[in-house]
Amino acid sequence: MSRSPISAAVDALTEEAAGARHAALSEEIAEADRLYHGEDAPEISDAEYDALRRELELIEVRFPALAGTGRASVSVGAKPSSRFEKVRHAVPMLSLGNAFADEEVEEFVARVRRFLNLGAEEPVAFTAEPKIDGLSLSLRYLDGRLDTAATRGDGEVGEKVTANARTVDDIPETLAGSGWPAVLEVRGEVYLSHADFAAINARQEEAGLPTFANPRNAAAGSLRQKDAAITASRPLRFFAYAWGEVSEPFADSQSAVLDRFRGWGLPVNPRTKLCRSADEMIAHYRAIEAERADLGYDIDGVVYKVDDLALQKRLGFVSRAPRWALAHKFAAQEAITQLLAIDINVGRTGSLNPLARLKPVTVGGVVVSNATLHNEGYVQGVGGDGEPIREGRDIRVGDTVIVVRAGDVIPKVMDVVIDKRPADAVPYVFPETCPACGSRAVRELNPRTKKIDAVRRCTGGLICPAQGLERLKHFVSRNGFDLEGFGQTYIEVLFDKGLVRQPADLFRLKFEPLKTAIVARREELSAQRRAEGEPPQKKPTKKKGEEEDKAIHNLLASLDARRQIALNRFLFALGIPQIGESTAKALAKRFPDMRALMTALDAAAAAQAGRDWLELSALPRIGPGTRDRLFETLDPTPGEQIEGLSLGARLRARLTPSQREAVLAHYGSEAEAEAALERASGQKPGDAYRVFADDGEIGPVATDSLIQFFSEDHNRDAVLALLAEVETTPLEASASAAAFSGKTVVFTGTLEKMTRSEAKATAERLGAKVSGSVSAKTDLVVAGPGAGSKLKDAEKHGVKVVSEDEWLGMLAQT
Repeated sequence: MSRSPISAAVDALTEEAAGARHAALSEEIAEADRLYHGEDAPEISDAEYDALRRELELIEVRFPALAGTGRASVSVGAKPSSRFEKVRHAVPMLSLGNAFADEEVEEFVARVRRFLNLGAEEPVAFTAEPKIDGLSLSLRYLDGRLDTAATRGDGEVGEKVTANARTVDDIPETLAGSGWPAVLEVRGEVYLSHADFAAINARQEEAGLPTFANPRNAAAGSLRQKDAAITASRPLRFFAYAWGEVSEPFADSQSAVLDRFRGWGLPVNPRTKLCRSADEMIAHYRAIEAERADLGYDIDGVVYKVDDLALQKRLGFVSRAPRWALAHKFAAQEAITQLLAIDINVGRTGSLNPLARLKPVTVGGVVVSNATLHNEGYVQGVGGDGEPIREGRDIRVGDTVIVVRAGDVIPKVMDVVIDKRPADAVPYVFPETCPACGSRAVRELNPRTKKIDAVRRCTGGLICPAQGLERLKHFVSRNGFDLEGFGQTYIEVLFDKGLVRQPADLFRLKFEPLKTAIVARREELSAQRRAEGEPPQKKPTKKKGEEEDKAIHNLLASLDARRQIALNRFLFALGIPQIGESTAKALAKRFPDMRALMTALDAAAAAQAGRDWLELSALPRIGPGTRDRLFETLDPTPGEQIEGLSLGARLRARLTPSQREAVLAHYGSEAEAEAALERASGQKPGDAYRVFADDGEIGPVATDSLIQFFSEDHNRDAVLALLAEVETTPLEASASAAAFSGKTVVFTGTLEKMTRSEAKATAERLGAKVSGSVSAKTDLVVAGPGAGSKLKDAEKHGVKVVSEDEWLGMLAQT
């Protein structure tokens, strides 16, 4: 299988560059999840999202220490809206891994067989079913009657939409037949047919209301209505395909589960097929792809699942997805149109984000008038290191461009039709000053990758109104403080009127200034409409004024309701670079409140590594293990063969030729290298720093970002001002907290009843951390035949040691 550009780019990453790229990807993916699942208003295409996910996964495969450390590595969906009562899923609703090529499906099948240690002749079957492009829904039946319906939310907590679900004709109020468990949680997808979607949009247009962009958005918006009567007026459909909590097993295979669903009156997709090889799976994918346009509803791929439920259990999960399932996505859809203009938007972190304004064109049934252009490097056709991308073709205003859309969101400009370029088209020149504040906008040198960033950023920081405004929008968002009523419009008004410049200002708002700002904004809009020739609106009535006063009181009440907030939400809401939801949650597990965390970060800042240690760590081909071997050359063990040798000889004994050359080339001579090593050996990071950086859920990239953030006085002052208004509370314990949560387990020797991969996956599923070495912090060692030095280390540190059979007995009790 040929290597993709993404694979090649990941292969070229150093460990340090991988950490930075992983953190940036994680933030971008998590924000896309929030907009797609939480707001029903995505801003990137499915294809672009899938590419980001693919790059993240490839980085985690090549650098396993990064797995699970970012905001998006283990995240699913988005936080549930505060408009609905929240429902905690007894069994998390997870996502799926993606494939885009036949070879990846073949590798998926091979990977399943390797994990299960199946012989070449041992059969394994898979179900293959269309992947519906709708909204995930969980239906909880008690004694056969619908009790609760909930959206996926963030995978752990969803929105209660029971009244709305009862209006969907496909969802039975009472299960048919018999034999269903007393507790049965059915999972599936709510969707709209193409014909029903067209009828809804026609009614919206006739009533002068906004139309929906696509069936998925319409289905999601319909199900998440506060008024169930609106949901009832829209003919939603439902397919069941999975289950969550059940009081007792009711089938032994995926296909048998679907058969039982059918018997109980639950609709199941009729194009689901049982396949016994990768070739059969791919053939069914091709057949469904061929009839996609005639299905009458949107699908975006085919889902494969291991059919045997006992094998599913053995395979378990990795990060955010099951090992036993895979989504084989369809290719993107394309169209050709003209690029009319390039607009620049300033993001929350100061990034200057180019947006293509297009001559409207239909792509996959949706009229598209704008598209993402990613960053300056993408527009210019060169990467951060100056190397060409897309064969060096730049993107110019007036160009005929190829637009790709694989979902229901803003597509992207993929390429330029050079033959149709106007003679007067000139290369697009990015502004060197920020369009929001006038500060310099630069492409900085990334200290980790040593390359020029592909993104141009405003240097104005907190004085930049675009950044300050976007930070506040992030702060009040659903995943942040979730301030009811404080949408983007209100935040823009308060920022524009000078009432709110930092988060603490929100909690100092009073009724009269807030009302004055809102009234002033309304009058400005009225004046603007009159200037544009619209007739003047009627003056507000007394009743209208009373309603407005009530709304303002409600805004203030929503602020008071957030004066106590979980530490992880507080942290995420601050918008600290590299601190996403999962990292914030990891920090909240380890510290009781914000002040304790800040104290620990002050100690970590004082214990950071010195310049020489960092310089050594950043050398090409020098990872942590090699760095430590370099330090060993300074102080050989008495009697060791390299004792008394020159540094060059010691380097030859410790390092590979390319590593030795990298060290000597950087420092110039053996004498300079030895002096630098001596300096670096005294500049190692201290324990207070390593308690953050060595933590697999936090890591050095996030640690450095936290230290940098709190080292700036204005940031620390803003946080302390917020803490004067708000109290942080400990992280809410997860309902699915497992028996081995937080424990460190080491496997050594030969495991005879499960593969090493399966043992590790099982331990991690139960909340444990699996380590490759034994220390005083290890909680348990599972030792099989042939256990060696790790067993001796366990005895040395007094760590509990169990056999594989004892380990399996412990698992049986969980």
